[in-house]
Amino acid sequence: MSKSLFNEFEDVSSKAWKQKIQADLKGADYNDTLIWKTKEGIDVKPFYHADEFETTPKRSDSKTNDWKICQSIDVTDAQASNLKALDAINRGAESILFNIKSKTISIEDLFQNIDLNKTPIDLKCDFLSENFINTVVNTVKQSQCYIHTDIIGNLAKTGNWYNNLKDDFSKFETIVKSTNQLSIDLSLYQNAGATITQQLAYGLAHANEYLNHLENIISSDAKQSLNVTFYTSISSNYFFEISKLRALRQLWSTLASEYNVNTTCRIIATPSKRNKTIYDYNVNLLRTTTESMSAILGGADVVCNLPYDALYHKSNEFGERISRNQLLVLKHESYFDKVNNPADGAYYIESLTEQLAEKALTIFKDIESNGGFLRQLKEGTIQRKIKENATSEQADFEAEKLVLLGTNKHPNLADKMKNELEISPFLKIEKRKTLIEPILEKRLSEDLEINRLNNE
Repeated sequence: MSKSLFNEFEDVSSKAWKQKIQADLKGADYNDTLIWKTKEGIDVKPFYHADEFETTPKRSDSKTNDWKICQSIDVTDAQASNLKALDAINRGAESILFNIKSKTISIEDLFQNIDLNKTPIDLKCDFLSENFINTVVNTVKQSQCYIHTDIIGNLAKTGNWYNNLKDDFSKFETIVKSTNQLSIDLSLYQNAGATITQQLAYGLAHANEYLNHLENIISSDAKQSLNVTFYTSISSNYFFEISKLRALRQLWSTLASEYNVNTTCRIIATPSKRNKTIYDYNVNLLRTTTESMSAILGGADVVCNLPYDALYHKSNEFGERISRNQLLVLKHESYFDKVNNPADGAYYIESLTEQLAEKALTIFKDIESNGGFLRQLKEGTIQRKIKENATSEQADFEAEKLVLLGTNKHPNLADKMKNELEISPFLKIEKRKTLIEPILEKRLSEDLEINRLNNE
């Protein structure tokens, strides 16, 4: 047919839709009844329309059909971890994230028989060592190996530098020069209870501290080719989390352009721990599935799933296999790699992305006008603002306004977990001297779970 089937229908404006909805409400207030007000300060409307956009939204730079399935492995023994990685690759993993616990780990043993040209490797270390990183660089050569060195992230999480400010930044400079890579971990802020706009703003301010420090240290050519990775956690607010990753790319591009740095970035996404539970733990499978879907549709380059039993079981083959298979099903059976950037042009998501970016930028500017991210960490401002939202979320959880199915809503009281805990799933506060107050990760259901365990 030469004519569109829809040509005979007149366009309906957003104003006309709103008038029709208002009439159907029969006197009920439109704003009170249908507008959802979020903790980010965003009013979510019941519908979105093209005439609310002055220009057509830009196409995304990311490629959501090219995401990698990642397997995370804690490394205490190089040879054992190598065998585990090879097995994961044979079973469908397309990327490996090694969490290295000691600088005595042999990189040659760890990477043995892994084709680094086909399988990207991410390295996160629990220590800061120039010599160790040099060994990695000399071993991998030009292969796809991404090294995460986040000294500010370590300060925020532990309350201390690895050694001291001067020494940490000196080693950080050396590592960035040798790798031409930069890594920023946003997951701490999410798992501690920050709002989405706070996560974005703190991640941007976090990155800005590095860029400001490196501005006169690395060359112009190095800046243009700088490989930047953001590591972030994804929670259950499905469309907001999709929009969060899209906003993160936009904000990074804006910030990087000010420093003449590579405006593209790489994003690794993993499900949040904050909403995971030990009771009715199989619901964690549903949570991590939808969170992984948000990560994919939001444009994450790498998705590293969280095993459903990771809170209370030691690393085990079954839990890791199930978590990997969730991603394999999404990719090969649900075809989440067949359409590139499917969220582009969705008015709701485009609107959320724009609002999240704008509100995060406002917070970022406030941080910078008050001395920057490090100063606000030192003064405790960042910690206080995260605590305020975390406390509000906790109150909503306890009042059942924020629901975790099987935990504070429809719990199975016959469920027993006391004998299932191989590791402690609860926040532990160690009394030690710190330079700043650390940002603490805490799950919403911890207090409830402790009470239930005590009463089993």
